[in-house]
Amino acid sequence: MPSTRLTFHNADGHELAARLESPEARPEAYALFAHCFTCSKDLSVVRRISKALTERGIAVLSFDFTGLGQSEGDFKHTSFSTTLDDLVRAAQLLEKDYEAPQLLIGHSLGGAAVLAVAERLSSVKAVSTIGAPYDPGHVRHLFTHAEPEIEAKGEAEVSIGGRPFCIRKQFLDDLESQEAMTNRIARLGRALLIFHSPQDETVSIEQAADIYKSAKHPKSFVSLDGADHLLTAPADARYVADVLAAWASRYLGPAHSKT
Repeated sequence: MPSTRLTFHNADGHELAARLESPEARPEAYALFAHCFTCSKDLSVVRRISKALTERGIAVLSFDFTGLGQSEGDFKHTSFSTTLDDLVRAAQLLEKDYEAPQLLIGHSLGGAAVLAVAERLSSVKAVSTIGAPYDPGHVRHLFTHAEPEIEAKGEAEVSIGGRPFCIRKQFLDDLESQEAMTNRIARLGRALLIFHSPQDETVSIEQAADIYKSAKHPKSFVSLDGADHLLTAPADARYVADVLAAWASRYLGPAHSKT
């Protein structure tokens, strides 16, 4: 399947790295994929699901959020709000050069991000989350031990997934200032598909239950029994893609490319 490397700029002018996976034939629709907190577009689950969706006629754009992977910028200056802004810029890239995204996919914190940003993207018809937290503030459990230092010094270096990241007080303040996800999810106005594993040790399945309770129909839940948070088993990623493609076909219209 064709893979195209792209770039676009965030709100501060930093260049963000993206990859568009496309089917051999004309895409039936375009999807935008948001990766997990401190991850990148090259995470195996992102690559596997994107590849499987392209085999089913859906083109998928994934990208590295500001300060991560191959994208420019400093991660310590980012926040949940800048994550949403990056997603809007990525959607604008698709709309300008290809076609506006009809499907949003978000893994882990990326799932919370697509739930929050969907109302800003009128082209979106369907949203899917994978192992997503109900509240973006859930990521604080990764650095709770460092919060006293962050509050006292304004920032602290923490280890996430074995890599060092600088977390600043502005990141915590931004999480506190976010509108309640209950309200955002309740007015989503799009079809919603939630994937979550009962064995997820990073984001508990209760988080998925809260998302489901807050959402209005049409909404669906798929249990990923036996899967881990990162869907490291290829079969789990393939299963998500198969179900997602079949489900999305009910809501996505034919492509009307601008190129």
